[in-house]
Amino acid sequence: MTAADSHLSDAGTQDSTGTGDSEGYSRGLSPRTIQMIAIGGAIGTGLFYGAGGAIEQAGPALILAYLAAGVAIFVIMRALGELLTYRPVSGSFAEYAHEFLGRYAGFVTGWSYWAVWVATCMAEITVAGKYVQYWFDIQPWITALVVLAVMFAANLISVRLFGEGEFWFSTIKVTAIIGMILLGIGVLTIGFGHAANPTVTNLWADGGVFPNGFGQSLLVLQIVLFAYVGVELVGVTAGEARDPRKTLRKAINTLPFRIGLFYVGALLVIMSVSSWRTFHAGKSPFVEVFQQIGIPGAAGIINFVLLTAALSSCNSGIYSTGRMLRTLSLHGEAPAALNKLSSRHVPYIGISASAAAMVIGVIVNIISPDKAFAYITSVSTIGIIFVWGMILVCHLIYRARVARGELPATDYRLPGAPYTTVLALAFLALVVVLLFFTDSGRTAVLVGVVWALLVSAGYLALTRLGKTGSTTDPARSSAGR
Repeated sequence: MTAADSHLSDAGTQDSTGTGDSEGYSRGLSPRTIQMIAIGGAIGTGLFYGAGGAIEQAGPALILAYLAAGVAIFVIMRALGELLTYRPVSGSFAEYAHEFLGRYAGFVTGWSYWAVWVATCMAEITVAGKYVQYWFDIQPWITALVVLAVMFAANLISVRLFGEGEFWFSTIKVTAIIGMILLGIGVLTIGFGHAANPTVTNLWADGGVFPNGFGQSLLVLQIVLFAYVGVELVGVTAGEARDPRKTLRKAINTLPFRIGLFYVGALLVIMSVSSWRTFHAGKSPFVEVFQQIGIPGAAGIINFVLLTAALSSCNSGIYSTGRMLRTLSLHGEAPAALNKLSSRHVPYIGISASAAAMVIGVIVNIISPDKAFAYITSVSTIGIIFVWGMILVCHLIYRARVARGELPATDYRLPGAPYTTVLALAFLALVVVLLFFTDSGRTAVLVGVVWALLVSAGYLALTRLGKTGSTTDPARSSAGR
């Protein structure tokens, strides 16, 4: 038996479909749901709301920035897809870091991804409160608490309910973007609406493609990259997806189309309907375009979509953090109780612990909703770069072991690897360097350093207690059922 064959026999029992052991989870996520989770993960408030400030900073060059970041994201996702095809597991990022880089890397990756989504969810429930204030005079912290409670309950009931929620949240976001694109095309081709000067020449005629200089266009990359946070969520669904090797492959293969339509396509239409100079930070460019076209209640429509995006993000955050805590627990890197599953095959203690941590967001929202959250969300900023980087490093090591005959190759390979993998790593490194040139970026780096010290201290403490020596393999374990 070769080393590759030996590993295959240890990588987890195979079910009748050849998808691998589900780690005790229920495979309740259908292909339809996985597709919409993949779509929804690439669309958030970064596009609907944050794009206004990015347009103001870079002008039409923002489209090129989204293209460049989109290529890097696609490489990351194809690298993750190859790893998932090799061994589909729910705690994929931490699992591969464990396997290819050792327990410390797995520990840091798992806890960092958990922190990314806890921080993201804390921020999203806060902005959800602000969106609701558009219609009702309710204190934001009350809305934040209600949103967290509802999403928590939905995730506790079953993975299928989580999936259905994401399906409809994603449907609303996709409908809003496609509707805006179609209306914009109508404005540009048949003069529909009341826009002042709709023409594709707006993309280059008002100061050029780089109206504020190439340097500002580079700096906007950090804003652009973080708009893609959540696209990797399909990797966390591997343990609960039906036929994950086929389903996840299809979801990843459609990523270029989604980036092209939802980001590049939307921005092309937005900056063609109106000059880039009409868009500013703090105001959704979608609202501006709908108002120029003459859509009644444009601000209310987009406010509803923004609320949907915030709910979707919180829903995803509770889902992913619960699974990641269980993976860490199975490795002996989090309390043992966190690996337990309910009768519905849901990691209810992990979900409860994550939701409890997110309540801090409600408290901070009452005390200091602005400054404190700038630091909290910085964990998400630097943390996701680290997680994406770990995916690429693990892919490089996996490919090297395949070349030596130590592991089996898959039929779903990243084109151009290892060169494309290295280029994507270089792109992430460039973004880290760019963080030092802005105040928010320097804050992110500082918080990242503090987090690295904290998580390293936690690992050292566990090592001294002898708790990181667990040989439990989540790909085979039935612990906690």
